[in-house]
Amino acid sequence: MQSLISFFARYKEQYRQNLILALPVVLTQLGQIFTQVVDNLMVGHYGGSEPEPLAAVSFGGSVFMILFLTSIGVALGLTPLIGELYVQGDRRRSSALLQNGILFYVLLGVVVSSVQTAVVPLMYCLGQPVDVVDMAIPYYRMLVMSMPFVMLFFAFKQFLEGVGNTKVELAVTIVANLANCVLNYMFIFGNMGFREMGVEGAGLGTLLSRVLAAVLIVGYFVWRADYRAYLHAFAMRHFSLRDVRSLLCMGLPISAQMFLESSAFIGTGIMMGWMGKEAISANQIVNTMSTSAFMIVMSIGAATTIRTSHCYGRRDIDELAMAVKASYHLVLAWNTFAAIIFISLCGLLPTFFTSNAEVIHIASSLFIFAALFQLSDGVQNVSVGVLRGIQDVKIIMPIAFTAYWLLNLPVGYLLAFTFGMGPTGMYVGYIVGLSVAAVLMIRRIRRRIRFLRILF
Repeated sequence: MQSLISFFARYKEQYRQNLILALPVVLTQLGQIFTQVVDNLMVGHYGGSEPEPLAAVSFGGSVFMILFLTSIGVALGLTPLIGELYVQGDRRRSSALLQNGILFYVLLGVVVSSVQTAVVPLMYCLGQPVDVVDMAIPYYRMLVMSMPFVMLFFAFKQFLEGVGNTKVELAVTIVANLANCVLNYMFIFGNMGFREMGVEGAGLGTLLSRVLAAVLIVGYFVWRADYRAYLHAFAMRHFSLRDVRSLLCMGLPISAQMFLESSAFIGTGIMMGWMGKEAISANQIVNTMSTSAFMIVMSIGAATTIRTSHCYGRRDIDELAMAVKASYHLVLAWNTFAAIIFISLCGLLPTFFTSNAEVIHIASSLFIFAALFQLSDGVQNVSVGVLRGIQDVKIIMPIAFTAYWLLNLPVGYLLAFTFGMGPTGMYVGYIVGLSVAAVLMIRRIRRRIRFLRILF
């Protein structure tokens, strides 16, 4: 007991600083989780015992998420760059990166939305039930239209995280998510004088809430004089290829890692469609709850990136190492709790989303396996946050390629289809891929911190 008390006392200040940064992000993510859960609950109850509406949201969302997460990954590269400049007091360079980030990220959002629109005909070639694809496409088109606004929001959001301000994104997200709930109520079911749009209505609610989020965060920058100064003389003539290269050098490896990891989950979702509508719906339910737990992990990872980027900017490697260990402690505690919840309530959680007995049975089994990859998922995500913070991002892509494409997807496919394990086999693939990623990233971080101690 005494050793446990002394251990906690040693890391108490690190926990405090990490949580000060993480808590607003956690609450922001909880707001996004709440909206996602409400979306699925509303669509699930709209469909009743029919699995098609929930399956359509799952499929349309999965196809959209491939390039969505890839684009966001590029924007995440802004945070560690701003974090280092912030502690060094380089306001001019920070302003240049923000302005170029805004222009570049919005342009990227326009290009990505065009590509996403072009792939609509290919959605019929992914082996999904035709009626599910028909229902998914209008929902998908609404999400695609939101991309430029999402990228505008993330340009400002990642800058604010870099300077250690995580409270504004919380306020903006809460307002936008509340609006999304009301809009879903109006459009999905046709309430308050609007026509009933079903699944498409959920997409329209998401689109409008993302537009609102972008308007609010831009408005905050314009309103606050200290932040408005970063936008001084904003103009296209200040667009700099050198700054864009800096953003890409940091953002592309992060983007590639997010693409490879998300493609494993999205690919699994598509392969679930080969097993029937019930498997798609069950996977959507478990993914919704698993993503809910993962959002907390992402918040801790975001706080870790901020803390490590600030320590890296000050060249304080001892403080950096302590902050990293504290983040691992926090995420392991949280994911242990999440795993216990998934196992103990595996039969109850699916009933909140659907009344279909087969969907409930499949989802109950998948919750057990989802619990088993919680710890490795948490460790690998925080590790990515550390590597972003110390600007060691090139190694992330080969690790992700090995873990998710060479192991996760092939193992899942073999167990599900060749060895007849069905949906649970796909989740065993998750366990293998995420565990390998966690081990390889921890090894890289240990080596990198040793090198930084020698260098600085």
